[in-house]
Amino acid sequence: MSGGNIKKIQFRAYLWLMVISKNINRLLRYRSLLLKMQDLGFETIYSYNLGKEAGVSPEQVRKDFSQFGIKGKKKGGYNVIELLFTINNIFRKDEMQNVILVGLGNIGHSLLKYRGFKHRMIQIVATFDIDPSKYRKKCPVPCYPMDELETVVTDLDVKTAIVAVPERAVQEVCDQLIAAGILGILSFAPMIFKAPSHITINNISISHELESLIYQTLHVKGD
Repeated sequence: MSGGNIKKIQFRAYLWLMVISKNINRLLRYRSLLLKMQDLGFETIYSYNLGKEAGVSPEQVRKDFSQFGIKGKKKGGYNVIELLFTINNIFRKDEMQNVILVGLGNIGHSLLKYRGFKHRMIQIVATFDIDPSKYRKKCPVPCYPMDELETVVTDLDVKTAIVAVPERAVQEVCDQLIAAGILGILSFAPMIFKAPSHITINNISISHELESLIYQTLHVKGD
C-alpha cells in the first residue's frame, strides 16, 4: 500500500472518530436533559422537544439515536424511562465506572471534590503524584507514588485516567499510563501528545476555550 493511500485511510479514520465523538457528546447531553425532564414528571418526549432543548434539529436527534440503534414509536415519541434505560446501558451507567487521577495540584484537588461524578456513576478510586508529602494509602481516595501505578491499575482493573500535571510532564506520565494498561486519557494540558492509535485521548484546555469564547464575543461586538 502506498504512503498516499495510508494517509487517506488515516484521515478517514480521524474524520470517523470526530463524528462518533460528537455523537457521543450529544447523546450525553440528551441524557442530562432527559434526567431533568424525568424529574419534572415527563413520561413521553419527542425529538423536536429534545432537539429544541439540546440546540439541534429533530432530524439530528433521530439520526443520533439511530446511530446507536435507538428507535421511537412513530408519532408516539419516546418513553422517557425506557430511553434513559437504553442510553444508560450504552454508557454502562448501571455500574460505577472507576478512573484514576494523576496530579494532585489545584485542578486535581478540585476534581476530587467535585460531586457531579457520582451522579454520573463515575468515581476516582486512586490518585498519583510525585510529591511524597501527598502520599496517603489509608483514606477514601488513596494517593500513591508513580512507581506503584501499574500495580494499582491492574488490581483495580482501571482503564481510564485523568491527567492534571504540568505540561512538561504530560508525555512522560501518559507513556507510563499506557504502559500500565490505561486505554483512555483525559488531559488538562494544552498540548497534543504522542500515543498509539488504540488509545483514546481527550484534551481540555481551559485557556484555549476562554480565548475562543473571548474571540467570539469580540467578533459579535464588532458586527
